Amino acid sequence: MAKKKISKSASKETGSKVSVRPLGDKVLVREDLRQGETKTASGIIIPESVDSDRGAKKGEVVAVGPGRFDDGKLVPMHVKIGDKVLFQWGDKLTIDGVEYEMVAESSILAVIK
Repeated sequence: MAKKKISKSASKETGSKVSVRPLGDKVLVREDLRQGETKTASGIIIPESVDSDRGAKKGEVVAVGPGRFDDGKLVPMHVKIGDKVLFQWGDKLTIDGVEYEMVAESSILAVIK
């Protein structure tokens, strides 16, 4: 069996600047933290607490794992680095002072075009 050379930095393999390489079907997402409008067109003011960890979050994929194995075959990932995605939840990580979320591909609801 041939040995596969694994680089020490994910940036060479994934094209991202993050030195983390997700395993399996995991995706590293940088959440879009920009605050939206707090007032609707009709004048209703929406408090900040409405957005606190409810519903889908929006973010950008910064690193992607190789995929998951199903019956011994590798099922490739459906997202790629740079995709804007809607996701449900993930494990929060802080890498070099930047916050990310590690998300299973099944927790990604949609790719935003």
